[in-house]
Formats: sequence, C-alpha cells, structure tokens
Amino acid sequence: MSKRNRAKSDAFNSQATLPYDLRPEDFALAMQDVYDFFSDVNTFLSDKGLERLDDMLRPAIMSGLLSDMLTASLAKHSRVLTENRKHNGHPDLVVRGVYPDNAVLAGTDGVEVKTTRKVGGAVDTHGARDQWLCVFVYHVDSKTEPASARDPMTFTAIYLAHVGIADFRKNARGELGTRTATLHKAGVAKLREGWVYKI
Repeated sequence: MSKRNRAKSDAFNSQATLPYDLRPEDFALAMQDVYDFFSDVNTFLSDKGLERLDDMLRPAIMSGLLSDMLTASLAKHSRVLTENRKHNGHPDLVVRGVYPDNAVLAGTDGVEVKTTRKVGGAVDTHGARDQWLCVFVYHVDSKTEPASARDPMTFTAIYLAHVGIADFRKNARGELGTRTATLHKAGVAKLREGWVYKI
C-alpha cells in the first residue's frame, strides 16, 4: 500500500493575507485531495507491479496535472471562487458570477494557480500581468532505493501574493520558443512574503 501524505496544520501562516475569503482550510483540503488521489492511484499501480505515478510522469506533465487538480479542489472548497470555464483562460480561479458563465479569456478578478519543484516558488508564466498569483511548491522523492521505499509527493510551500507587471522579467526565447515571463528577484521576494504554508 502506498504511503498517504497529510497536510500539516501547524505549517500554516496565521498572519497570511488571503483574498476572496479564502481560508487556510481551503488549502489544506485541496492538498489532502491531491494526496489522497496519489495514494489511491499509487496503491493500485504498486499492486500491479508498476511504477508510482510520481515516477512515471515527466516534471512538466506532473506540474500541469497538479495545477489542474489543485485549481479544481480549491474551487470546490472555496466560498467565492470557481474554475474559469474558458479553455486556457486567465486566471484559473475566478470570482463566481463576475464573468458570463464564469468564463473569461483574460480576467482580473481571481487567482492564478501554479505549481513548481523550484524551492522558493519562482515559476514561468505565459505573460506578465497584474494578478493574485498562488504557487504550490512540491517535492518528489526520485532517489531513495528501492523505489518502493520512496516518500510520497509532498507540498513544501504555498505562496500567494498580488503581483504586478513591473514584478516580472521577460524571458528571451528563440524563434520556436514560447514567450514566458518570470518574477524577477524583487517580485519573487514579494511572493515569498505572502507565504501561506511552509514545512
């Protein structure tokens, strides 16, 4: 049976500024939903003699999966926010009832959700925007041997802050590259000041 992780109640920042009536328990429940999913799937895979999902997925796919799962779970537990129903719309979570059918291509009322393995929360985005940005940092144990003894995927930090266009730097890309932007040093510092959860 796969190890089941737990969100740590004593790791939350009681002084964190949370917009849109978000509560620490919304984040705890979202993390727990993901932990439970990974435990159930990995138990099934292990019983079949297969690798854990954590070990199967490439990092970019893992981050995308986690972002989608956390967005859906936060929407389920939040009192104000819901999923943006526009495909590739921004932000991921929108204030319920502000946009027609809760769908907007480029909105301002809501929270963008990202995940990364990078300690400290620096993450690429598709463009610099004024936005509430929420970054979940996670760790995957890919070194312990045998693999069956590896620790489950663990969220190590959550950062949530309102950042602006001036907090980003644009990343140079070649002709075939996708344009991205990343918080610069001061922008990352602003994001880290808004920590919600840290272990």
